[in-house]
Amino acid sequence: MTNGINTRELIVDILLKIDEEGEHSHIALGNVLAKYQFLPKQDRAFITRVVEGTLEYRIRLDYIINAFSRIRTEKMKPVIREILRSAVYQMIYMDSVPDPAACNEAVSLTQKRGFYNLKPFVNGVLRTLSRDRDTVVFPSRDENLVLSLSVQYSMPEELVERWLTDFGEEKTEKILADFLTERETTVRCRGYSDSPESVMESMRAQGAVVTPAPYLPYACRISGYDHLYALDAFVDGRIMVQDVSSMLAAQAVAPRKGDYIIDMCAAPGGKSIHLGDMMEGYGTVDARDISDYKIGLIEENIARTGVINVQTRVQDAAVFDVDSEISADVVLADVPCSGYGVIGRKPEIKYRMTRQRQEELILLQRQILDRAADYVKPRGVLVFSTCTIAVEENEDNMLWFLQNHPFILESLDPYIPQELHCESTSLGYLQLLPGIHGTDGFFMARFRRK
Repeated sequence: MTNGINTRELIVDILLKIDEEGEHSHIALGNVLAKYQFLPKQDRAFITRVVEGTLEYRIRLDYIINAFSRIRTEKMKPVIREILRSAVYQMIYMDSVPDPAACNEAVSLTQKRGFYNLKPFVNGVLRTLSRDRDTVVFPSRDENLVLSLSVQYSMPEELVERWLTDFGEEKTEKILADFLTERETTVRCRGYSDSPESVMESMRAQGAVVTPAPYLPYACRISGYDHLYALDAFVDGRIMVQDVSSMLAAQAVAPRKGDYIIDMCAAPGGKSIHLGDMMEGYGTVDARDISDYKIGLIEENIARTGVINVQTRVQDAAVFDVDSEISADVVLADVPCSGYGVIGRKPEIKYRMTRQRQEELILLQRQILDRAADYVKPRGVLVFSTCTIAVEENEDNMLWFLQNHPFILESLDPYIPQELHCESTSLGYLQLLPGIHGTDGFFMARFRRK
């Protein structure tokens, strides 16, 4: 507790906003950290670690809790459930937190939140876990591989089963393990008049640890900094927070100076600004999205970076815009998707996405691709991308598009690093997999209009 602020209570409140109110984890966490900026760096790091860890390991934590509780987690009151989950995470995964401290804080918080009569229950579960944690029997791989991987890597069984079918056991386990690894912030050193080396040196001079990211010389990973706004390179607009996979999508677009590009689902604007930079200020990137809020996110980044050839517009990507018909040299359709490729950054995705929701998304993706096709000039380029690893949303949509529109696939090999060249890239598409390629899960395909 610092300055009267109970960090563990903040953690429980954040988890409730995510689980009960459906808020995105990075937004719920970011709002609290922004509100309590005065907290010491150590306290903010503790809040971040416990919130993210409790979310990431929820299925495994519930399995452990259920081994010691007479009431299953799904039957518990939401506040008690999150108190127990976050306490068990500290006990199992944080050597810096002694078991008695985690237990006592959880019991005190139970009383503070008005559940005095449940103090013995919370105390009993945590004390028994502390004493008998080695007695927990986890599912056997030999008897039930899907359940075993689900509990080990805290991934819903349905997703494990689907990925085992799509990628096989070895790749699936690498994907699952990668989702649970700690992630540094990946940034693109931008600008055509400033070298990546000078931008990286600026960040090092302010105490950040900077290491190269794979594939692209202008991509790096940073850690050890207090806050992005404390880095001059960020404030001055010389870096964009962007995963390498997103940067590779811009490489696949391969814009020429003077092109007119429509980025159909552009928020928060990372790819749009990247494309504008690649054209060195020439041409136009028409960055569109569905709402004023999303356009506001893009405009914030435009203002911070000072990019001069990116313009914004509120436009529903699924609705035909007659003024854009056959007007674009390149269209980038980075469509809404299940987000399975970025579970490592947004762990709540794995608990929320359903088959029905995914089927609705596939219909929306095809609507957007229909519109995207309408806007491409003859011999123009369409790049289709997602941040998912779902075959139904990626390869299946790619084949559907080819069957229904006058486009052909065009090789990605001239536009992406040689380390990524493979049979599929020579045909015109690439599926990046977490744990395999060192990036988020991401799909891209490059089409040329006949």
